[in-house]
Amino acid sequence: MATQYSISGTTAKGIAASVERGVSEGELAPGDALPPVRRLADELGVSPGTVATAYKELRRRGLVVTRGRGGTVVAEAPSVASRRPPRVPEGLVDLAGGHPDPAFLPVLHPPAEVRPVFGSHRAAPRLARLEELTRAWYARDGVPAERVSFAHGALDCIARLLSVELRPGDAVAVEDPGFHHLLDLVPALGLRMVPVAVDREGITPEALRTALKAGVRALVCTPRAQNPTGASFSPARRDALVALLREFPEVLVVEDDYTAEPAGPVAPTLAAAGLDRWAQVRTVSKRLGVDLRWAGVAGDPVTIARHDGRMLMTSGWVSHVLQETVADLLADPATARLVSAGEAAYAERRAALAGALGSYGIRGAEGTGMNLWVPVRDESAVVNGLRTQGWWVAAGARFRIAAPTGVRITTAVLAPADAERLAADFASVLGDAQATYGG
Repeated sequence: MATQYSISGTTAKGIAASVERGVSEGELAPGDALPPVRRLADELGVSPGTVATAYKELRRRGLVVTRGRGGTVVAEAPSVASRRPPRVPEGLVDLAGGHPDPAFLPVLHPPAEVRPVFGSHRAAPRLARLEELTRAWYARDGVPAERVSFAHGALDCIARLLSVELRPGDAVAVEDPGFHHLLDLVPALGLRMVPVAVDREGITPEALRTALKAGVRALVCTPRAQNPTGASFSPARRDALVALLREFPEVLVVEDDYTAEPAGPVAPTLAAAGLDRWAQVRTVSKRLGVDLRWAGVAGDPVTIARHDGRMLMTSGWVSHVLQETVADLLADPATARLVSAGEAAYAERRAALAGALGSYGIRGAEGTGMNLWVPVRDESAVVNGLRTQGWWVAAGARFRIAAPTGVRITTAVLAPADAERLAADFASVLGDAQATYGG
């Protein structure tokens, strides 16, 4: 444990709050050990049961983990501090953020006139025009669209779906490697993560079967352009996963189809398979702009009703000003052409880097989207080595639970002409690391 921080408190609540304060202020870092229960009880003059209750609450909320004889330590990604990437150093090419190229994002035009309304929109939270566009978007992919709703972005929606369905301590199956913000969210809700391995076709049936038999109550997965690997379901993989999930009809399946385009290609999804409990979330931030904190969600009647019931008691509705802005963009032919051009550019840029790396014998994960996952032995050596060459990439630790090490490279803004230079620098860094660490 860090010697400069002293835990205080005379109640379980006070002790837990003291530890949380230490974590949030950076006095207790990930991996720092907390004192054994009896020792801390003696230091604070309380019973061991009081300390044990505090530690139990901290575990439930995802701030600490217990490692058997290794004791209780601060979690690698405590729920009071996100796995936020470090600030990009001055002068480096940022290939770590996972952001789209602004050149392919439309200029936003909120309604020029917003008239005041009497009361609230709780009785009619969704604009009919945007609801119709959303239903058509889902129906195009064969996803049942009888019941749709809106939320303030994908994570807001997923958090609500999980919080109304599960209770603290329940287990959720998540992709490994997976979306780092989701890996923060699940423990912050007091839920346990069960990692499910990912290959080029998405989550693997073998890993999913193990998670289902372990008693997970929900699954959160990505049908295409999985972050960070770029994996997408094949029809055969989708069918194999559906067959498994039918054996566990009580499990809630949440798909985050964050790269779905209103006019783009159709992809195999679990949501179109007629499962008992399901929801699919779609957002527009990657295609239309990061300020558009809007998500559409389709699902079975019970899931959508629970989502809407919780939302009614909290934010109530998504801003109608935002809804009008999204609806105008979804219906605009010029925006559709811009998004289509962006998709073509992203595919070209990702393929260019994958091919350039391949020419040096370096294999990146196959797939689609804006990111490329490259397995490496020493993440820090690669990240720091590329930094000296002018590149900034993301260490894989933020995306992993038990998966092998790697780095994520965002190719959205990497011009094909620069791919060869990055690949050469990558090969040089790997060669230096091999020489340093002995092959």
